[in-house]
Amino acid sequence: MTSLDPRPRIVTLGTAGGPRWWRAPGGCGRTGIATAVVVGESFYLVDCGHGVGRRLSEAGLELRNLRGIFLTHLHSDHTVDLASLAIFGLYELLDRTDDPVRIIGPGNRGMLPPVSPRATEAPTPVAPHLPTPGTREMFEQLMFAHATDLNDRVIDSLRPSPFDLFVASDIAIPADAGYHPNDDPTPLMDPFQIYADDLVEVSAVLVEHPPVAPAFGFRFETAGGSVTFSGDTTYTPNMITLAEGTDLLLHEAIDFDWVESVYRGRRDEGSRAARDHHHKSHTSVRDAAKVATEAGAKQLALHHLVPGTADAAVWRQATDHYDGVFHLPDDFDVIPLRAHR
Repeated sequence: MTSLDPRPRIVTLGTAGGPRWWRAPGGCGRTGIATAVVVGESFYLVDCGHGVGRRLSEAGLELRNLRGIFLTHLHSDHTVDLASLAIFGLYELLDRTDDPVRIIGPGNRGMLPPVSPRATEAPTPVAPHLPTPGTREMFEQLMFAHATDLNDRVIDSLRPSPFDLFVASDIAIPADAGYHPNDDPTPLMDPFQIYADDLVEVSAVLVEHPPVAPAFGFRFETAGGSVTFSGDTTYTPNMITLAEGTDLLLHEAIDFDWVESVYRGRRDEGSRAARDHHHKSHTSVRDAAKVATEAGAKQLALHHLVPGTADAAVWRQATDHYDGVFHLPDDFDVIPLRAHR
């Protein structure tokens, strides 16, 4: 359940990364990546990993108080439950037709990424007619896929269309940033504003998570403190700029020893390409701590943990490299943006 503390806070709805259902002896308590930024009665959702709708309900967060959904990038473990949130949400958002929930995330890449150098022949892309949809197009396609169900409810039960309750839009990258999805996906840049209302201002920068482009980190500014999200990224100087002086930094982390144990001895090119991806696209515990230290972040929380079943000692190594307030949150943990004094 959420804290009764009135100060702005985050609720870690899901803390595991990767497109997997993590298994461990006795079960795994971490579900797909999703975080709520709570300000008063309102909240904002960062990413929509597996189980987010149920997690919101279990955390005591009412969907009618959701103001916006922010997607760091369009990998499935960050978006897989967006459709269920929108479709099941029809029953909780009936009075929101004049105040739809904003969905904000990356735009269409515009071109396919380069083929892995380990490929022996070029793979055939999925959906060649629309191979890299952005947030707006993805949301439309998801709703179209459920048209049978939705039209039953719209026509027979007189429910509103999800397009009346949610408005999806793509983040416009500043034209002078020098961004190119393949040639320069993460140019050095200053943060730029992507959203503002009476409670929060949200800014973004490009982060490095190849082959995905664009991928973003987000910073929420409130009257009661700031919180910065890395999204999925390798160590990226833009994150240091975005997180400068932040009250709370939530940064992804991966256990590279686990990566090596998974792929050790595998000689097929698919396994080698997967190992390559982990190393070039994610952040070690030490480097996540380095970002927090160099940014002067007052608190650091590690999330999007891969593997979701790792022992806590793996992640607590961050305290060897970071002297601020450290959190290793479980699902449903509540962290105030400003540390208790």
